Amino acid sequence: MKKLLIGAALVASSFAAPAFAWEGQVVACYDKVWVPAKYDYSKKLIMAAHSEWEHNKKGQMVKVYYPAVYKQSKHLKEAGHYVAVQAPCK
Repeated sequence: MKKLLIGAALVASSFAAPAFAWEGQVVACYDKVWVPAKYDYSKKLIMAAHSEWEHNKKGQMVKVYYPAVYKQSKHLKEAGHYVAVQAPCK
């Protein structure tokens, strides 16, 4: 029985030894910061700007201006990711 207790104590101390052996020093601390995705935008002309003469309900001729119409496309340039940024240790 005595040998069993001594053996159990040796086994328990061998598991605890790595925890007591660490004597390192903190060199730097970092925070995890999210960097959002970056996109490139392009536009394609659908309809050029122009003016037209139209009749209104009162029988008048009116000149109506129609602005240009574009289709905008969004292209992923760089996906969102985390970056380690040096910060003061807490």
